[in-house]
Amino acid sequence: MAENIVKLGFWGVRGSTPTVDRANWRYGGNTSCLEIVTPDGQRLILDCGTGVRMLGNRWVERVGKNPMTASVFLSHYHWDHIQGLPFFAPLYQPQNKFHFYSFQSKFLGPNSLRQVLEAQMAMPYFPVDVSVMSAAREFTEITGGDHFNVGSTKVTVRWLNHPQGCLGMRFETTAGTIVYGADNEPGDPKLDKALRELTAGADIFINDAQYSPQQLATNRKGWGHSTWLEGVNVAQEVGAKHLVLSHHDPESSDKIVDGLLRDARQKFASVWAASEGMVMQIQDGKLDVILQPMRKGQRREVCFPATITGYSEDGRAFEEKTVVRELSLQGASLNVKHHPRLQSEVKVLIEVPLDDSHRDGRIALRGHVVRRLPGPDPDSTTVGVFFTEEVDPDLGM
Repeated sequence: MAENIVKLGFWGVRGSTPTVDRANWRYGGNTSCLEIVTPDGQRLILDCGTGVRMLGNRWVERVGKNPMTASVFLSHYHWDHIQGLPFFAPLYQPQNKFHFYSFQSKFLGPNSLRQVLEAQMAMPYFPVDVSVMSAAREFTEITGGDHFNVGSTKVTVRWLNHPQGCLGMRFETTAGTIVYGADNEPGDPKLDKALRELTAGADIFINDAQYSPQQLATNRKGWGHSTWLEGVNVAQEVGAKHLVLSHHDPESSDKIVDGLLRDARQKFASVWAASEGMVMQIQDGKLDVILQPMRKGQRREVCFPATITGYSEDGRAFEEKTVVRELSLQGASLNVKHHPRLQSEVKVLIEVPLDDSHRDGRIALRGHVVRRLPGPDPDSTTVGVFFTEEVDPDLGM
């Protein structure tokens, strides 16, 4: 008997344009693409930014030439939500079938979906045209207010506030409900109400959080995007259980996103910042989150006494003596008795042999928890920390 689990994967979390800056590698630089696997085995793709290329490659690796089917939901037609389609490998395999859903654009008229796919591969923008895509394709135009089913999943659609239009979507499965609030700017009473109706009681609410509240109030007003604060307000008002901040601005470094996440968590209990490779799974009402391992950089086994300071899953501060067992230029692995929250900030004070650089024998590093595994003892946790900066050993968090 199949398990009653819904899985949500993040393949692209950046807004506006893809980025390759070293400063935002941890959260990722590919544009919007999410994947939902429903309890009855349906595969849903939400938007097709550059992240869909990685998703397609993974699918081909796993299933080879076996047929695959999926439903593809485009929230709207801006480049950062469609630009990965020509690079989605399964579209070039004849055994596959994809059903596309989105709205009829007033600028394109009937068959907008088909036109969008064909136009971005037309001369002189692309070396080959859409005829090279051999997979079967079906197109259905939807609009705000629609309700329909994909397998046993109920889909509800509402309009959001974004230039040229955008659709927010609610996916109700037997394991839990996921709401995708793509590009949206608060301030239109009718559309604000629609988003709240869409999000009511959701297990996971994915919110456009491209700007800070200060940016939205000044030089980014009218650009069609939201903030972490608006996401928190909506989640609190309608009883959403977990909030995911996504569509990160291309100019927002990992450190900036860390700050937005920290601010949001001070106001709402369960907030996450979307990162490439992150998987959220709901089973029996419980949410599990898995982050992509950060394994870049030379690593070696060490044995340095250390003190870790941070916040547990329940939000309580802790300080604990431990030992760094593995160290790289980017992070460390250590075993602790506490259970620090994923994506939370910690400070690791490492006691090292005396040298000219660290005369007091201490290195203090601030970082974020990116991995948690069962430790060597039943009551311990192995924690992976990605370091972001060196700090004063005598200062607090």
